[in-house]
Amino acid sequence: MSADLHRLAGLPVIIGGGLAGLMTALRLAPMPVVLLSKGPIGTEASSAWAQGGLAASLGDDDDPALHLADTLAAGDGLCDAAVVERILRAAPAAIETLMRLGCAFDRTGDGRLGLGLEAAHSRRRIVHADGDGTGRELMRALGAMVLRTPSITVVQGVEARRLLLDDGAVAGLVAAGPAGPLMVPTSRVVVATGGLGGLFLDTTNPLGCFGQGLALAARAGAELADLEFIQFHPTAFDTAARPMKLISEAVRGEGAVLVDETGRRFLAGVPGEDLAPRDVVARAIWRHVGRGHRVFLDARQRPGAGFARRFPAIAAWCREAGIDPARQPIPVRPAAHYHMGGVAVDADGRSSVAGLWACGEVASTGLHGANRLASNSLTEAVVCAGCVADSVGGTSAGRAGRAVASSALPPAADPSAIRSILSRGLGVERDDAGLRAAIGMLRPLAADSGAASDPAAVGLMIAVMAMRRTESRGGHHRTDFPQRDALARRARIRLDEALAAAAELVSPAAMRSAAHVNTTARSARPCR
Repeated sequence: MSADLHRLAGLPVIIGGGLAGLMTALRLAPMPVVLLSKGPIGTEASSAWAQGGLAASLGDDDDPALHLADTLAAGDGLCDAAVVERILRAAPAAIETLMRLGCAFDRTGDGRLGLGLEAAHSRRRIVHADGDGTGRELMRALGAMVLRTPSITVVQGVEARRLLLDDGAVAGLVAAGPAGPLMVPTSRVVVATGGLGGLFLDTTNPLGCFGQGLALAARAGAELADLEFIQFHPTAFDTAARPMKLISEAVRGEGAVLVDETGRRFLAGVPGEDLAPRDVVARAIWRHVGRGHRVFLDARQRPGAGFARRFPAIAAWCREAGIDPARQPIPVRPAAHYHMGGVAVDADGRSSVAGLWACGEVASTGLHGANRLASNSLTEAVVCAGCVADSVGGTSAGRAGRAVASSALPPAADPSAIRSILSRGLGVERDDAGLRAAIGMLRPLAADSGAASDPAAVGLMIAVMAMRRTESRGGHHRTDFPQRDALARRARIRLDEALAAAAELVSPAAMRSAAHVNTTARSARPCR
């Protein structure tokens, strides 16, 4: 393997075997490229688990302007409108591209693409495959195409641990392989490593997705953006299994409703009710559970007897748990699902570090704003992969392999010590005390060089940004600052800035000041 990688020195390297990584590699063809994947293609990526589909304005009653309006509304003031328009106008062509690459999507009786409805969409515009198996189908078709493409060298069983820099630009990466450490010389790296749900105790993501790409970029000095915006899916299957199975939003799109143990539809009166934006539904369920209730998704009337035909994978999970969705409500509650923040990138996917691009969930493009509109993420990955590929392909090989600062192999990252910290301090609802406590615990771990260091660094950056955002917006809700600021603002941060800010926030003087403010706020609350 070492000899092969040496032979491939200087070629662009894509880190990640999910949808974004595979599409970027395919769009670069016939240009030679190296694709690194920690496990077999698709096995450790959230893409393969996607039950929702790809949003695109394909219906006769739809157009990109309507899709744009829905996305901006869900993004709660933080979307980059120009980015949204560019990506969504390219969405229909992205579906055509996927079909040319062998993806088989669900169709109606007359042969047209079947279009589903999900929360906060004003039209049916979600393209699915095999009912709730869209991710599996994408990974099947694209994985096969990647393995058949001669220009793509797939190196599986290799984990990137650090990016190497020369004069502030990417010059290579250090990775761990079956035979030990590897140094891969390259001046062009695309990070396509997915999300960070594995940093939480309750998540619908593979546990191996815990922000490794964010850590790679942060340790290289890249700016990260909007990290505090984490989407908690409102309907994770409430069982003891971890990670949690996802009960797709499309189930509610087909008419299922949320009820509590008494059968009451507790979302009645909320604008949008069961199909309100995800952050609204997640908070409503979180609070209802906090008051001692249980929450269920009731699909007995709709889709009713057709549930297993429309959602075969979900029906199988329910059967394993002893539940028949056509006859019994499904227990649900919120779980960490999608990260709207990520590596700050421009329209071409370039980060603030020369030679480093990001694509997919690990990137912050400006499409999702404060709260992702359902099924826009797979569409984003496909469209932006083309932009990244064009940019990478138009960039010269540079000075890969020159002297770099260090090639030591860091230890394998382990987020187990971080999960309870983030789950307590950065969950569905947040406050000053919880964020400050999380920062105090994360800072020494992030500054260390142990297995928890990289996960703690990512968690610390999220916590500092959440602390600084003294408002509630989209996926970031603070009980001590429940109102939304009049001025919408995006924010960026580097790891060194987060470490410095954390030191100030947990200083003795800052802790005394925070305690005084919290005590004053409590004493000012009206009696009940």
